[in-house]
Formats: sequence, C-alpha cells, structure tokens
Amino acid sequence: MILNRLKAAVDRVIAAFCVIVMVALVVCVVWQVISRYVLNQPSTLTDELARFLMIWVGLLGAAYTVGAQRHLSIDLLALSLSRPKQALLNLFVNVMIFVFAGLVIVTGGIRLISKTFETAQVSAAMQIPMGYVYLILPLSGMVMMFYALNFVCQSFLHFKSTSPETI
Repeated sequence: MILNRLKAAVDRVIAAFCVIVMVALVVCVVWQVISRYVLNQPSTLTDELARFLMIWVGLLGAAYTVGAQRHLSIDLLALSLSRPKQALLNLFVNVMIFVFAGLVIVTGGIRLISKTFETAQVSAAMQIPMGYVYLILPLSGMVMMFYALNFVCQSFLHFKSTSPETI
C-alpha cells in the first residue's frame, strides 16, 4: 500500500533528522562544558542553541512516537475490551490525535509564528527571529496528523475486510 511506503519514508526522514539534531545538541552541550570549565569563558551562543535544539528534538521525537504508536497512554480501558472494541478505541484515539494536532499544534503554532514575526521577536544571543525556532510546532503537528490519518485509514481498511458480526 502506498500509505505504508510513504509512512516508512517519513519515519526514516524523521529518525535521521532527530539523530542529526541530537548529535548537534550533544556537541553544543559538550562545547558549553568545555568553554565554561576549561576555558573559563562560557559560550552564550551554544547555550541558546542547545535550548532550541532540545525543543526541536522533543517535538520531532513526539511526532515520531505517534508514528510508532508508542505515545503515552493508559491502557487499562483497552485491556478490558474485546479485540474488535480495542480496534474501535484505537480508531477513536487516532482521530483525537489528528484533531488535537491540527487544532492545537498546527493552528496554535502558526499563530505563534505569525505573532513572533509581527513583533520582530529575536533570540537573545543568536539574534535570529524566534519564528524560525517555533517553526517546528506546525511541522511536527503536520507529521502527527499524517501518522494519525494513516492509522485511521488502516483501521477503516481493517473494518472493511472483517465481517460485521465480529464488531
């Protein structure tokens, strides 16, 4: 199925980008420690960059986790349901993830970006527009929406292929 191939490609891109951002984060933190304790001149640039990279890796990691369906959940209800009802609950959860990602993360992220660009807000040390830092919000939200939509489509295909008596 084309959605599975597309999901696999998105998984690889997100995973690779997370690894790159995480490596950059480690390099920034190591340099921060060296500059602070060995050179006695702390680098303000790497401190701020590490914070921004942490935001990016956190949100991209959250999106990747949604795609792996390893997001935080309480499965007490799901374990007490029959297999078909668990599938319906999974469908409901993915629809809610799609709605939340769309309304809160993407829409809220776009509003935040536009406000920071309107007010010309820049970062303290690097002097870059904060809108670029917050760009990860709608990007990760769209990835979450893609994953949730993929799982919703898979659920519908599963329901279509099973007999109505089993639900």
